[in-house]
Amino acid sequence: MLKRLLDLVIATLALIVLSPIFAYVAYQVRKKLGSPIFFLQDRPGKDGKLFKMIKFRSMKDAFDKEGNPLPDDQRITPFGHKLRATTLDEMPQLLNVLKGDMSIVGPRPQMKDFLEHYTAEQMRRHEVKPGMTGLAQVSGRNNLSWEEKFELDVQYVDTHTIWLDFNIMFKTVEVMLKKEGINAPDQEVGAVRFSSKNNSQSESIRK
Repeated sequence: MLKRLLDLVIATLALIVLSPIFAYVAYQVRKKLGSPIFFLQDRPGKDGKLFKMIKFRSMKDAFDKEGNPLPDDQRITPFGHKLRATTLDEMPQLLNVLKGDMSIVGPRPQMKDFLEHYTAEQMRRHEVKPGMTGLAQVSGRNNLSWEEKFELDVQYVDTHTIWLDFNIMFKTVEVMLKKEGINAPDQEVGAVRFSSKNNSQSESIRK
């Protein structure tokens, strides 16, 4: 209950303080990419239940001759790259926090398609609400392997306290200012290998 109260207070204050930036980014997205300004995508939340994660759009609409969307790297614009590099595209997730889908701190929600590739231990990351930032994001971010990130997610599930949340929030600000562990924008496509009991399978995933 205390964590939820803090989420509501922090998200509300953040939206008030950041409202000029929020409005400016929304205007730029509308100007450069058109409507809608938000990108909604199903992500697994607590207990694996799907919710609509909200982001600012960073890619234009572009299709091939058959009407299929072109690959992400052909649709993202220089403006979109900049938006992702600054993580400003993640700002609307404060609305997810207010709705109760997410927390300020918790394991980052991943793509729903990869739920079936998690091991039983990795699935434990869904025992808590996903977060806008988490232990993995302040412990190396893109310098970590996916297995290491998932291990940190489970570690957070086992050890999280309000004080740990505050520590992660403060470290998040430090990481963003110093751009530590950022070899590429957090949303870039990267290769990840998920292990299961019977096999391993390489997948491509947007973080």
